[in-house]
Amino acid sequence: MTTAPPAGPSPGLQFDLLLDGATLITGDAQQPLLRGASLAVQDGRIAWIGTQLPPGARIGRRLALQGHVVTPGFVNPHQHAILSLVRGVAADLGFAPSYTPGIPQGTQVNPEQARALARLGACEALMFGSTVLGDHFVHADVSTEAMAETGLKLAPSWRIHDVDFARVAQGDWHFDAAIGERLLRRAADLHARWHGHPRVHPQLAAHAVDTCSEDLLRQVAALSASSGMHVNTHLSQSRVEVDRVQARCGRTATQVLADCGLLNHRLMGGHGIYLSDGDIALLAAARATVIHIPKCNATSGRLAPTPRLKAAGVNLALATDTQHADMVELPRWALMTARVQTGGVDADWQPQHVFAMATLGGARALGLDGETGSITVGKCADLVVFDARRPHWVPQADPLGTLVHCGQGRDVRHVLVDGELVVEDGRPTRVDLDTVCAEAEAAARQLWAAVGKPY
Repeated sequence: MTTAPPAGPSPGLQFDLLLDGATLITGDAQQPLLRGASLAVQDGRIAWIGTQLPPGARIGRRLALQGHVVTPGFVNPHQHAILSLVRGVAADLGFAPSYTPGIPQGTQVNPEQARALARLGACEALMFGSTVLGDHFVHADVSTEAMAETGLKLAPSWRIHDVDFARVAQGDWHFDAAIGERLLRRAADLHARWHGHPRVHPQLAAHAVDTCSEDLLRQVAALSASSGMHVNTHLSQSRVEVDRVQARCGRTATQVLADCGLLNHRLMGGHGIYLSDGDIALLAAARATVIHIPKCNATSGRLAPTPRLKAAGVNLALATDTQHADMVELPRWALMTARVQTGGVDADWQPQHVFAMATLGGARALGLDGETGSITVGKCADLVVFDARRPHWVPQADPLGTLVHCGQGRDVRHVLVDGELVVEDGRPTRVDLDTVCAEAEAAARQLWAAVGKPY
C-alpha cells in the first residue's frame, strides 16, 4: 500500500472538511496513488493529505469514504452547453450542428432559452465530475450567469465569427465585418463583467478559420495578447473546413492561425482531425493545445492523429463538445482510439496518460494547472468522489485502470469545487435539478417546433 506522511500543518489546526478513508488517484507524479488515505480542506484548498491526522487537528465536517475513490475534478475545456438541445440527433448527422440544415441553430435561440439549456448542460457536466468547463456559444452573457449558478468553474466565451451563421447551414458563406465587431465587443464586455471572479475566467472563442476572416483573427489575437485571455477554436475539424480554408487562404488553418498571431501557448484547437505533420510541428513549437474530442470524432467516423500529436509533445486535453457531457468515459475513448491507430497496446498509451489529459492537460490548456488538475497540497479542492463499492469497480488491483476502463459518470457521488460540495449524493446542491430539466425541456420543445419538427 502506498501512503504519504502528513505534510504541512502544525498541530491544532482547524480543517473545514475531511474526506476520510478513501483511495486517492491524485494525478500528482510525486504520489500518484494513496489507499486508505484522508484529505483535509481548509479555505477552499487542499491543506493536508495523509493517513494519520496531525495531533489536535479539529474537523468541521467529516465524510467517511471507505470504499470510495477520490480524483481531481475533470477539466472539460470545449463544450457548447446550449447544444444539449440537439441531444440524440446531432450525433447521427455526420457534421457539426452549426453547419447542418433542418435542426435548430444557435441563431434561433433566444436569451431565456439559452439560460435554460445552458444550465442543463452545466448540471450534466458537473454531475459527471467536471469542475472546470470551457463553454462557448451564443448568448454567453446569460448562459455564463446560468452556469455559474451551479458552482462550476467556467472559462466562457461568445462564439466569435464574422460569417453569417444564419446562412451557413444553407451553404451560403457570407462574411460581414459588423458581425465580428459586435461579437468582439461582447467578448470584451464578458471579460469586464467577470474579470477577477474566483470561479469565472472568460476566454475568447474564434469559431474556426473557415468562419472567421483573417482580419477578425488578427483582432482576436490582439485582444488575447492585451487581456491574457486564452483562445478556443475549432481546428481542422472537417474536410469542408480544410477545403474552404485552402481555397480562401492558400494555407492550412494552423498556418493561418500562425500568420494571424494566434498560434501560441494560449491557443486551444478543438478536434485537430486533419492536421499535417507540418501543422503538428507548428503546434508543438508554439506550446499550443489540441483539445481531443474522441467520442464526437469517432461517432462521425473520424480519428484525430493523437499518437503523432503526443509524440511531438503537443499538450492534449479532453473534451465532450456536443456529446454527452460524461468526462468519466472520455479517457476510455481516447485510449481506445489511439490504440486503434497504433495497432496495439504500448507504453505510450496507458491509463495514466489519458487521465492526465482529462485533468492536468485541460488545466494547462486554460492556464490553471497551478491551481487545479491534481490532488496536491496547496491546490484548490476541486475533487470528485466516486462510489467504488459497485460490482464494476471490484476488484481494484489497479484503481486508475479500473476508473479508465470501467468507471461511469453515474458512479459520481460528490463533487467539490473550492472545497464546496456542489454535488452531494448525486444531486446538485445549488440548483433544483427537476426545475432545471423541466425548463430546458420546454425551451427545446419551442426550438424544435420552430423548425417544423415538434415532438
